Amino acid sequence: MKMKTPIFDFVKKYSDSDISRFHMPGHKGVEYLGCESMDITEIYGADSLYEADGIIRESEKNASKIFDTGDTFYSTEGSSLCIRAMIYAALINTSKKPLIAAARNVHKSFVYTVAALDLDVCWIYPKNSNSLCSGSITADEAERVLKEYEPFALYITSPNYIGQMSDIKEIARICKKYDTPLLVDNAHGAYLKFFDMHPINLGAAMCCDSAHKTLPVLTGGAYLHISKEYNKIYSPCIKDAMSFFASTSPSYLTLCSLDLCNKTLTSNYDELIQSTFHSVNELKEYIKSKNFELYGCEPLKITIHTNGNKMAERLRELGGECEYSDDEFIVFMFTPQNTKKDFDLIKKLISSCENYEPINSPRIEKGEKAVSIRKALLSKQELVKTERAIGRICASPTVSCPPAVPIAVSGELITEKKAELFKFYGIDKISCVKTDKN
Repeated sequence: MKMKTPIFDFVKKYSDSDISRFHMPGHKGVEYLGCESMDITEIYGADSLYEADGIIRESEKNASKIFDTGDTFYSTEGSSLCIRAMIYAALINTSKKPLIAAARNVHKSFVYTVAALDLDVCWIYPKNSNSLCSGSITADEAERVLKEYEPFALYITSPNYIGQMSDIKEIARICKKYDTPLLVDNAHGAYLKFFDMHPINLGAAMCCDSAHKTLPVLTGGAYLHISKEYNKIYSPCIKDAMSFFASTSPSYLTLCSLDLCNKTLTSNYDELIQSTFHSVNELKEYIKSKNFELYGCEPLKITIHTNGNKMAERLRELGGECEYSDDEFIVFMFTPQNTKKDFDLIKKLISSCENYEPINSPRIEKGEKAVSIRKALLSKQELVKTERAIGRICASPTVSCPPAVPIAVSGELITEKKAELFKFYGIDKISCVKTDKN
């Protein structure tokens, strides 16, 4: 199909005109970086992201057709905004108690959303989890929680940071059995549409995609997708939900890139992504032939179980940069924009590296709640050296990004094992709730 690009066309026409700008932004289209002429605000004809009924809404509907959703909405603040909005939408459309079930390896934006909306969380600790980043929940684990706690929604992350994926189709079936919407953080999986593995197509009620992570979109560009089954319930409130949490100054550069991405995805992108998949599989086989252990099953991600920090240092010497590394894993993400040179570089890396012994992280343990997430985050706080934080209450979910998975959730007691995990990830100070004694 020939896809129109209404946002880009409008902004390009405005950029090419000789109009005098008596509006924001302050650079007035004068180039410093080289993109300023395309960087506009909500002028006449440009539509408004959170009240969209013009060119932005037309572009969002184009994206909805591509992803085969009930509706799709743009975010210029990444999946973080989409996470907040879909939880908000699920909450205000339920009569159940304000309790949400969630797999423990959530992004920290989930924790902040829970605090803002004053929710309780029933955490699911996946049995197959052996690190902070790992773990995919099973349908049986989901059913046990839904049956026992009756949450208003189930929230999971799939794919996770190291490429593991949950059985969305089966979990969605269980959720429908208990009349509970399944919300999926699919930040790393926008491209899964081209493998018939997208959460919406597998039965999720809502999901977020960080388009900028795996598609040719500027940083911050993301989608919030609503399934056809849940469209009438959630779509009418999504713009208000996003507006509740979002900046009133969305980036038109990012919107243009989301708009142009629609055109890209409807050209020969399916062929390009399948070709990339073939190259990634060949590379995986090469890596395994050198006796390296691979993790995860995500199609365009390679995760090696090794001392990732040592391998990342060698990669930088060769002229490359990985997505993520720690003493246990190294992660590489691929898209059709990666060239043969990039694949050859990884082969060179593997052939020039020994199989560094990974330092396995302490297993994440079940948290001991002392106060609510909201109370902890809104309390007076102080930074405490990690070794002196044992027995204290975690205030902010201190963690590096990536992976942005909280080691201790706000409101939980910091135990010796959690302190070990903070140390493993190089965190020397923890934000703790300040008490009169401290």
